[in-house]
Amino acid sequence: VQLQASGGGLVQAGGSLRVSCSASGSTFGRAVMAWFRQAPGKQRELVARISSTGVTYVTESVKGRFTISRDNAKNTVYLQMNSQKPEDTAVYYCNTATRSFSWGQGTQVTVSS
Repeated sequence: VQLQASGGGLVQAGGSLRVSCSASGSTFGRAVMAWFRQAPGKQRELVARISSTGVTYVTESVKGRFTISRDNAKNTVYLQMNSQKPEDTAVYYCNTATRSFSWGQGTQVTVSS
């Protein structure tokens, strides 16, 4: 399975951005998918995950601001990011919740203050 994240960019604090991740292969629809992020000098961390049936979880630091969704027909998972903060600056990656696919390149999100 290949993962391709896109949609990152530069946004001002308080702004919004939506990142997308498309996956090849037929296993996407059954997988619990997740978004992770890695800021400079920090470990990669889980941001949000979504089950095959749409049950979601978001980490406390983004609760109320970020929303994860998926379109199984398009093999795509999304992360809508609202009310962004400078501390959201990171490279964003998608993978299964258990990190079982090979990592793609990720997409850079930079939030300016």
